[in-house]
Amino acid sequence: MKDILIILFNMLNEMSPYILLGFLIAGALHAFVSPRLMSKHLSGTGAGAVVKAALLGIPLPLCSCGVLPTAVALRRNGASRAASSSFLIATPQTGVDSIAATYSLLGPAFAIIRPVAALATSFLGGMAVGVAERSDSSEEELSTECQVEVLERKSFIRKLWEMIRYGFFDMVRSIGKWLILGLVIASLITLFVPEDFFVMLSSRPLLAMIAMVVVAVPMYVCATGSIPIALSLMLKGLSPGAAFVLLMAGPAANFASVTVISRTMGKRCAAVYLGSIVVSAIAFGLVIDYLLPSQWFLGYVSQMHGACHVEDVSVFNLICSSLLAILLIVAMIANYMPKYKKQPSTMNKEYKIKGMSCAHCKATVEKNLSKLPGVTSVSVDLSRGVALVEGEHDETSAIEMISSLGFDPVR
Repeated sequence: MKDILIILFNMLNEMSPYILLGFLIAGALHAFVSPRLMSKHLSGTGAGAVVKAALLGIPLPLCSCGVLPTAVALRRNGASRAASSSFLIATPQTGVDSIAATYSLLGPAFAIIRPVAALATSFLGGMAVGVAERSDSSEEELSTECQVEVLERKSFIRKLWEMIRYGFFDMVRSIGKWLILGLVIASLITLFVPEDFFVMLSSRPLLAMIAMVVVAVPMYVCATGSIPIALSLMLKGLSPGAAFVLLMAGPAANFASVTVISRTMGKRCAAVYLGSIVVSAIAFGLVIDYLLPSQWFLGYVSQMHGACHVEDVSVFNLICSSLLAILLIVAMIANYMPKYKKQPSTMNKEYKIKGMSCAHCKATVEKNLSKLPGVTSVSVDLSRGVALVEGEHDETSAIEMISSLGFDPVR
């Protein structure tokens, strides 16, 4: 038990300053970047919209499940399937928090290649979806006429508070448990897996990468939580390329996200989404193992071999670790407080709405309800005056949104 705590302590000290910086930047993006601005440039199916979506998604610290409502909202706001798919692929693979944490534990080479790989993967996947999208004559076009978007003007002080709250509370609540889980798994691997466990696969990197895909796809782990796991596996003999496959495929692809994408954006999009992630992760893994100097990766990681011993740490790192530990504890406690628990909801909820009379009303309701946290799909039946909302969401927020649009929700 003592050894596990020592390993956890040293890993936390290495990561904490970078994770806190990532949380701060994540809060700034949330508070100061308008969702309308995000979707404004993503309506096309060409390379421009796909690249913009990827560049938008790379810094955002959202996991594969957390990104789904955001991507669906972008889609409902007019973003093409190509751009939405690019965003879906790029976002969970990396983020400002995971890039910083990758640098702290795995070194600059991994920190640079990870977002580059995310950009390349999302571009290829988005363009592939774009080809299919242009050939789909049934592609729905949402008219922007008569659409209402609920915007709220906020003061700088309020945005600053929102930045702090989102970055250091909401974000910690969102990924905190996965970060803790990743650290615990990494510590157990470091302590209990034999030193030569992966040596047998060292001469067959491709086989090791396929094994990582088999493990990573059904597993759920966030981009930051995957870092200590990859480190511990490399210390046990796993090649840098195979570890990179885990870093890319683990956060981006899991059965839950593929299922939701299949339902909301189509089976073809889901297949391209999964295929592009797996193929690109293995391709970059092979490049790392066969074309790049191993010293770029193993040289930095080898410094972590002393993780079982207490090392001298700076006062700054100790303060950051203490602050991060406090934030994690507060977030875990908040998850069990009634105020912060999710309100009872269902995966499929119908809302009777009075006042909808045309396709523009339909588009307005679908567009704005899609922005609610947890919503994965919205479909309005004008003839019945009903909106079908899919995804775990707060029913009170949905009713308030409908009222704010000028329609009358029937309670």
